[in-house]
Amino acid sequence: MPEKQPLWLGVDVGTQHARALVVNDEGHVVGAGSAALTSTRCGPRHQQDPRRWWTAVVDATRAALAGVHADALGALAVAATSGTILLVDRAGHPRSEALMYDDARAVEETLLVEDVGAPVWRALGYRHMQPSWALPKLLWLSNNYPGLAKETMRLCHQADLITARFIGHPVPTDTSNALKSGYHLLEDRWPDEVFDGLGIPTQMLPAVVRPGTLLGRVNDHAGALTGVPVGTPVVAGMTDGCAAQLGAGCVEIGSWNSVLGTTLVVKGVSDRLVRDPAGTLYCHRGPDDTWLPGGASNSGAGAIAEWFADADLAELTAKAATLPIGPVVYPLLARGERFPFRAAEAETFILGHPDTDADVFAALLLGVACLERLCFDRVAMLGAPMHGMLTFTGGATRNEYWTQLRADLLGRTVHIPDQTEPALGMAILASTSDGRSVREAAAAMVRGQSERSPNPARAAILRQCYADFLEALTARGWLDTAVAAVRP
Repeated sequence: MPEKQPLWLGVDVGTQHARALVVNDEGHVVGAGSAALTSTRCGPRHQQDPRRWWTAVVDATRAALAGVHADALGALAVAATSGTILLVDRAGHPRSEALMYDDARAVEETLLVEDVGAPVWRALGYRHMQPSWALPKLLWLSNNYPGLAKETMRLCHQADLITARFIGHPVPTDTSNALKSGYHLLEDRWPDEVFDGLGIPTQMLPAVVRPGTLLGRVNDHAGALTGVPVGTPVVAGMTDGCAAQLGAGCVEIGSWNSVLGTTLVVKGVSDRLVRDPAGTLYCHRGPDDTWLPGGASNSGAGAIAEWFADADLAELTAKAATLPIGPVVYPLLARGERFPFRAAEAETFILGHPDTDADVFAALLLGVACLERLCFDRVAMLGAPMHGMLTFTGGATRNEYWTQLRADLLGRTVHIPDQTEPALGMAILASTSDGRSVREAAAAMVRGQSERSPNPARAAILRQCYADFLEALTARGWLDTAVAAVRP
């Protein structure tokens, strides 16, 4: 009787959904499930109920495993949004709301964090922290929950909470989630001198391991709820951006992945640490001693859900495809931008005069495409290697018109894998528990790679739209003058 092929479970806790994929060694998806999540936004604040994350993961995982021979499951890994944190007690139970990846309330705390930790942040190449990063938000939480003793509270990242529920006890975090919490990636330690200066006890900080490290096994309770066999290995995961990068097969030096979901995340692979004086770009550690430079915008496809909540998007897309290119909407989900430039006062604006819903929709798609072009111009200016393959992932790849528009504006051929979910990246990472490298796993499991080549007929008009977009950002004082000088 032939040996049963192992299956791998990847879980991704996003902003709007929790997703689960069951994938075999060749990258074929044999099971998938999702469950909705809701947020509360108010000005710079963006919160979720962390208890809902596990409920959604349970629903998504049970759906993914329905009809699957779960006894073949080899391991699982969890991805979640980068910089989303909460406080938990020593048993791992939530004791605060969850401050989401783009929550920007910690403005004053950021100034203190930047001052106290300046030497460390310079060494790590990003110089500045942002209010949306985890460390300023941890300081905000520790200062605004006076009823909770700091000595009994622990920092918990979104992925940590879910991983702990699978295993049944608190777990170490991973280096990709720890980066925005101030972890010293060059020296593999929490910089005690920084946390002492901030008044954050080191007891609040979790242990840190590399992604792919075995953390434990699925316990009886989690197995009964999710359908994952008891005893299934659980390995440390990554942030959603890093997970999508793996899922896209973006593992070779010079390759880049653009993830367009609720927000736009750009990630690449470098043979060296890329330093950004403006503090918009940061680097994770990658496999095989590589670095993963990247950044996340506050703009993205999430604006479509807000602006066109009840609209027929297929109909709007068909109409947009017939319209002349011209107006541009720069859509932000909340005030402030973090990448490819830092501007706390940035807000949505419109160039031109779109009249109908289809006009506005087309202008929104073009605005995000312009921002994406600016992201790549920024990383190129910083000296990051750009010679490798470019892939698109994220929910926006389902819109063929938008995907082609983005390729046209970038002027580059792009590759789109059959499966574009960060959950695939976690299935790939889980499969490394069987002994193969990340590169070997990605080569075997990333499938499809259809191509979109730029249309030269639209190059001139798109260059002008992009130049107008840069001029508008510069006029508002948001864009670094050195970047603004890079004209198409």
